Amino acid sequence: MPSTFSLILRDHRIRIPTVTLVALAFTYASTAPYQSIIGINELGLSNGAYSALVFFSAIVNVTTSLTLGIWSDRLKERRPLVLGLCVAGMLGFGSIAIIHSPVVFIFSTLLLVPMSNSTYSLLFASLRARTNQMDRGQGAAITATVRALFSGSWALAPGLIGLYLVSSPSMTPAYGIAALASCTCFCLYFFFAPGNGSGGPAPNPVGFFASLKRIFVPHVLSRVIVMAMLFGLQRLNSMLLPLIIIHAAGGTVVDVGFMAGLTALLEMPFMMMWGFAQRRFRSAHVLAFGALIYCVYLLLLGFASAPWHVYALLLFNACGAAAILSVPITYLQDLIADRPGLGTSLISLNTFIGVGISAGLFAFGTAITDYSGTAFVGAAAGLASIGVLLYLESSRRQARQPA
Repeated sequence: MPSTFSLILRDHRIRIPTVTLVALAFTYASTAPYQSIIGINELGLSNGAYSALVFFSAIVNVTTSLTLGIWSDRLKERRPLVLGLCVAGMLGFGSIAIIHSPVVFIFSTLLLVPMSNSTYSLLFASLRARTNQMDRGQGAAITATVRALFSGSWALAPGLIGLYLVSSPSMTPAYGIAALASCTCFCLYFFFAPGNGSGGPAPNPVGFFASLKRIFVPHVLSRVIVMAMLFGLQRLNSMLLPLIIIHAAGGTVVDVGFMAGLTALLEMPFMMMWGFAQRRFRSAHVLAFGALIYCVYLLLLGFASAPWHVYALLLFNACGAAAILSVPITYLQDLIADRPGLGTSLISLNTFIGVGISAGLFAFGTAITDYSGTAFVGAAAGLASIGVLLYLESSRRQARQPA
């Protein structure tokens, strides 16, 4: 992997989006753990109102990502869009930190924060525009390494911010940190990213709806759904693991925190490992193998009855999750390779559908069994998803696909 790092450091059009993504991770990591606490406990939103807020903000996020992704492919530079979204982040996160009002919280969480979150797709679109000019395996390795660095910020930020807020009567200062992170992203792109865009307008640019229809082509949509099913496994685990630790395994909230932090840290080297594997093997096969490891993890998690059982599964958890979180970026971009913005916006669509799938699996599993049994349900769904993925990507079916 040293060659991959050297490529990132040497190439201006890769280095600046990468550093910006590392800063952007702090906006997610500093607010996501505390958003429900602020909305429900501090500002008095009901559980139903907060759930509706999260649902509609997810719709705004995927809509914004798709719209800006299509638009960005028609522009010579993505830089103005990135700068505008950074401003939305500064206003959205900053207003929540400064003005302790339910109205401001709802408005910012519903509109400004989802717009800021769309920066993630645009930055990876900028990376894809550059890696399109490289060897496919080399580009995949770069994407996986950048995603690993993003996860590194995720692992670092919550603990530091938790220590900073340990004696604070309110969690809203975390949003002030997110606003500073958005400001950092703005400064990085404003001062250091001239010419760091798409590298020129797309050839023969087509209209918005014509571009949007490319998502609903069966060849693309079926694969997006399969990716969402696999992503849903990781989200399902994020709901199940704390509950299994506390109830079935008899652990404490300290164990929950340790597991979250250790998993995020270990995901980094595993993401780089999967990126290296993509240099030698097809992304679909790498993802299938990583997802299989994750299914084994979920299956074993269902048998956990003591805290050390969960800790013993740490490597399985991190290894499988790293594949599910990093490999689909390149896979989804490859589905519409000639439109980096549109192809990368599939990540947001994948996330949106995956969250819905995870919620459905959780509801179904807990209706017929307990939390441990729901892990078995997730493993079964994962194995089915792997089978569908391999069927779609089989050599015989690929040969029948139109060029």
